[in-house]
Amino acid sequence: MNKLFFSLASLLVLTSCASEYKIEGSSSVSRLDGKMLFVKIPRGDRMVNVDSAEVVHGIFKMEGVADSSVIASLYMDDESIMPFVIEKGKIAINIDNARIIVSGTPLNDRLYDFVGKKTSLDDRAYELERQESRMIMDGKSPEEIHVEIMKEREKLATEMNDLAKQFIQKNYDNVLGPGVFIMLCGSFEFPVMTPLIEEIVNGAPESFTNNPLVKEYVAVARANMERLKKTNVPMQ
Repeated sequence: MNKLFFSLASLLVLTSCASEYKIEGSSSVSRLDGKMLFVKIPRGDRMVNVDSAEVVHGIFKMEGVADSSVIASLYMDDESIMPFVIEKGKIAINIDNARIIVSGTPLNDRLYDFVGKKTSLDDRAYELERQESRMIMDGKSPEEIHVEIMKEREKLATEMNDLAKQFIQKNYDNVLGPGVFIMLCGSFEFPVMTPLIEEIVNGAPESFTNNPLVKEYVAVARANMERLKKTNVPMQ
């Protein structure tokens, strides 16, 4: 499962009035059978249960009413399995040993299209590391390896940044924009304003920049950048 999505604690954005949702899930992962699954959403600084179901013969179902569209996490015990959006409609969750797919509602379709593209880039990054090892074993010079691998790494980094930026920009006005923004920022050691983050924030509408999580991150990040300038510490 993609580690990028394990840190989705604290993503909650109001978008609409109360609406009914239904979750129909299936799993071919044997360790889930007989287990209780919990849907949790952030409330303050903790995750709270809003729904639960037992996996029986690979099937689980839940339904309820949500006050708003919200990015939630599906848990088994204290382990976050996956993120998804609670929104009006029938949400289909399919879990197998290779991947997790959520579909059936507009925002979940968008989210997991993004997840699929991100996973493909991650796979390419992994293969690039294997290629570097093969080049070393084949006796190629360190200089040749460095030039070729760095070129591919830079290309991949650009594609990853473009994918995240474009997805956030297309979803400024719903829960996915702030959600993926916070995930992106979570990859840094501490809050900072990189050129990519500046571009995303500077082009965003007030509905995005006034999101509490986005607003807090940007404020802390800009304060950190000012401190770094005063101490002449280069940003990694």
